[in-house]
Amino acid sequence: MPENYRDGALYIRVSTDKQEELSPDAQKRLLLDYAKKNKILVNPDYIFIENGISGRKAQKRPEFQKMISLAKSTPSPFQVILVWKFSRFARNQEESIVYKSMLKKQCGIDVISTSEPLIDGPFGSLIERIIEWMDEYYSINLSGEVIRGMTEKALRGGYQSTPPLGYKAIGEGKPFVVVPEEAKLVTYIFQQYCQYHREPTAIARQINDMGIHTKRGGLFENRTISYILQNKFYIGDLEWNGISTKGQHETFISPELFEKAQQITAATYKPKKRRSVSTCKHWLSGLVKCSICGASLSYNTGKYPYFVCWRYAKGFHKGSSSISENRLIKAVIEYLEQILDGMDFSISYVEKDTPELTEQEQWEKDLENLSVREKRIRTAYETGVDSLEEYKENKERLKKEREELEAKKVNLIKTAAAPGTKEQFLDKVQTVFDILKNDEISNETKGVFIRSIVEEIIYDKENDTLIFHLYTPRKAA
Repeated sequence: MPENYRDGALYIRVSTDKQEELSPDAQKRLLLDYAKKNKILVNPDYIFIENGISGRKAQKRPEFQKMISLAKSTPSPFQVILVWKFSRFARNQEESIVYKSMLKKQCGIDVISTSEPLIDGPFGSLIERIIEWMDEYYSINLSGEVIRGMTEKALRGGYQSTPPLGYKAIGEGKPFVVVPEEAKLVTYIFQQYCQYHREPTAIARQINDMGIHTKRGGLFENRTISYILQNKFYIGDLEWNGISTKGQHETFISPELFEKAQQITAATYKPKKRRSVSTCKHWLSGLVKCSICGASLSYNTGKYPYFVCWRYAKGFHKGSSSISENRLIKAVIEYLEQILDGMDFSISYVEKDTPELTEQEQWEKDLENLSVREKRIRTAYETGVDSLEEYKENKERLKKEREELEAKKVNLIKTAAAPGTKEQFLDKVQTVFDILKNDEISNETKGVFIRSIVEEIIYDKENDTLIFHLYTPRKAA
């Protein structure tokens, strides 16, 4: 190395903020010019560039961590790190102090801002701390401004996220438009779930088998299908951070079909360890339990298909827990038939893992949001933001929404006066009974329906009995 020259590294970062900052190429050019004038040699391997990454958290910056790791090696490959501004190094003052102190004391490496020169001594250190405070304040303040801007946009019915499956953005703040082929796929998903009672896992598997991919080019999953089925965007609603408004985009899923999907989801209870019906060999797989050890009875095919406790089959306990398929199916159907004939029974009420708003609570939330929007359009007119014609149009639209909500309230009152939960449960039992008796209905559909009323069946071979545990995800009134 030439005399009086030092080895250096460049750290270049451009954040995601919409702020005035130099491009990576511009920063690199200025830093290399500074290095040349100040006798600093920069190896191309020690130029670290991060594009579109925030400076708030050092752990989330891979190039920064790579640079620090190299700096801590013995001997260190460079003695100085050049940055365009100290804000490029870090926007979190605590992390900035920790990393600069570590580099200086442990590695003998200086961090130099080429656009913010500092003098030596205590006064220079004070100026550096002030710059760090300002950088952190700017970052925090910018975050708050972004949230406020997004909140205002949401209140005005703006679009905050990328278009869901079935839509595309056309820019300039205009409503998303329908993509016909994608819309057909979304409609297919709702139909399979609501009309053919297929589970999200089975729907995802079928779509993947068709060679169709998500918007990001990935495979469909259970959660992908569930998100689509619960996304209110498909019926015209925009939701962001607790704010709900009506969008201006075209819809292709009817409110009735969407509501049916929500009812099916709300009425479906799935214990954490229960397998998806679509992966089971038999529609009763996973439901029948051994009275001795509590394990599930496995389904075994052959000339005479039967269910047997898998723990017993492996020799984990004495006492057989096996029953033939025909006998088990016959017992299940006879039990449901006895219930329909008047046999007394009791129901367990279970809570879903994620409690959802009741219909009454959702109605109250919708009404509250509507009142806020009515005040907002009035303010927009009074302050001159909207013309009289725009105000009249918005007022008429919100008036219709209020009428729809009032009509919904009447339905809620009627529902509250409907027959008790036990009578409603009997209707479900009748539906399940009819489906199980129909040989033309698939095993998967039978599995979905039997699980809507039966949590588990305990088989006690010693006493030759089956104990049915019935449940409903709806609480008693």
